[in-house]
Amino acid sequence: ACVFVEVRSRTGDELGHPLETIGGKKRARIIRAARLYLDEVEVRAPAGFRFDAVGVTFHGDGRPPTVEHVENA
Repeated sequence: ACVFVEVRSRTGDELGHPLETIGGKKRARIIRAARLYLDEVEVRAPAGFRFDAVGVTFHGDGRPPTVEHVENA
């Protein structure tokens, strides 16, 4: 499958989750970019394509970052 992924990150969670930053304008840009790409490249129907989103929160206290992967976002 062809997967289009938007990755968003934040330091800390005081301002909310990184995935909350993907609004309507950002979604429209991602869809437009995917359409332009798909117009140039042949993607076989059985493989298809999907849109995923990844949110990464970095912590300032030495903990490893928190990563959330949402398929078919």
